[in-house]
Amino acid sequence: MSTDFQPLSAALYRDRVLRARRTPPEERIVQGPLMFDFACAILMAGLHSENRNATENELRQLLRQRLALVRNLDEIRAGVLKIN
Repeated sequence: MSTDFQPLSAALYRDRVLRARRTPPEERIVQGPLMFDFACAILMAGLHSENRNATENELRQLLRQRLALVRNLDEIRAGVLKIN
């Protein structure tokens, strides 16, 4: 992403987070999967930018690997997954 758009992107993301915090719990249940899909779309765009010749299946595999990495980092922080 161009550095010119980073402040705008950060402001838009912050706005989405603040709106989500004001959302009633029953609506959050619906919005959660939509936000996850949005985040995956952004990740896929970034992966495509980094891997221009990758096929759709290769990009999906890279996305799965990235999500697994994030999950592992979260588990390490939570003390669930131990590093050998």
